[in-house]
Parts: sequence; C-alpha cells; structure tokens
Amino acid sequence: MANILLVDDDIELTSLLKEVLTFEGFNITEANDGEAGLAAVNDKIDLILLDVMMPRMNGMDMLKKLRESWEIPVLMLTAKGEEIDRVIGLELGADDYLPKPFSDRELLARIKAILRRTQVNSTAKSTDYIEYQNIKVYPGKQEAYVGSMLLELTTTEFALLTHFIQYPGESLTKEVLSLDVLGKRLAPFDRAIDMHVSNLRKKLPERSDGKPRIKTLRGRGYMLVEEG
Repeated sequence: MANILLVDDDIELTSLLKEVLTFEGFNITEANDGEAGLAAVNDKIDLILLDVMMPRMNGMDMLKKLRESWEIPVLMLTAKGEEIDRVIGLELGADDYLPKPFSDRELLARIKAILRRTQVNSTAKSTDYIEYQNIKVYPGKQEAYVGSMLLELTTTEFALLTHFIQYPGESLTKEVLSLDVLGKRLAPFDRAIDMHVSNLRKKLPERSDGKPRIKTLRGRGYMLVEEG
C-alpha cells in the first residue's frame, strides 16, 4: 500500500490518524513540524498530509520549499473557515485541502482519490502519450511537454491537463472537472478547480497565435481552445 507522510504538530491527532490509516493498510511516517517534515521526504513517499499551523516551519513554508524539488501530492489540512489558507495552499501547489474537523471516511476518500490519479498514470507505458496541438503528455512518466519544453506540473495539474487535451473544444463544467480530476463533488464556494486551472495556465506558454490555451466560460466552466 501507499506510503504517507503525516505532518502535524497535534500529537493526539497524529496518533489517532496513524492508527486509522495503518488499519486501512497505509504505511505512515510522522513529523511534528515543517522542518522535520522536509527531512522525512524521500522518493518512497506517495502522499503528504500537511497541517497549516505548526511551529518552527508552518505548512505553507514547508509546501513552498517542497515544491522547489518535489512533485509529491499534498493534501492540506486546514482550520475550518480559513479560506485564505486554502487558496494560498492551492496557489503553492497543494493538490487538495480538507478542513478540520473531518471524518475518517472523508479523509480516506480524499486520500484514495489523489492516489488513484497517480496509480492510474503509473500503469501506462513510459512511451505511451496523448497529444493535441503541440502539447504532449506521457501518463506513464507523469511528464508533459509543450513542444520540446518540459512542464513542471503537480500531480493534479498534470491530471487536469491530460483531461483537457482529451476533450479539446468542449465545455467542461467545474462539476465535471471536480469529479473527474479531483475525485470529489463540487461543494459550494469550493475554489480548488479554479485555482488549479489558474496554476496550469501560468505554466503553459502562449500559443503562437496569441490566443489563450484554456478559455474561461463564465458561469459554465473551462475549455481547451481548438486550433484555427
């Protein structure tokens, strides 16, 4: 089963979560602040559960440092009502967020949804690719190119781009993108898809004709712009 790094300064909570997740078959490594969390990161970690408020180095600073070298999926654990933390976390490259308090069932659902995206990609051959315009994605290698330029994408951004190029010119609602990419129903005021699309846009170079690659359809969702 997957290896999960749990980074949270709440000792009681980490002990409880470790018990729950171990029972579900996950291998858990614990850290109680951002510095210890960064020190525990290695290429065997499949997912990081990251609290925002911690001593020494908080979750946001750890995430920022992490994204300098690693694209490991991150599920942020945020305080209830702290919308700014969720937005900043997504801007820094978090794959999803889960407000505290949360149920074991909801946590497990989010974990499995994130891991499912990475595991689906890992079953593809490294030489298999999907291509549209001058964008080429290799699910087996988790790599995406525009022309010869390698894009530095998070797991969620990669999944989002892969989804877009399979439906060029089609209107994709936020509800559909949330289900198909994030593996969850779109909740009221949930800005996760908007933030991931915004991050992806920043990493995609402009088309030669100057048109945006991803168009916002106000009140509906998004569309990968077709050629011509």
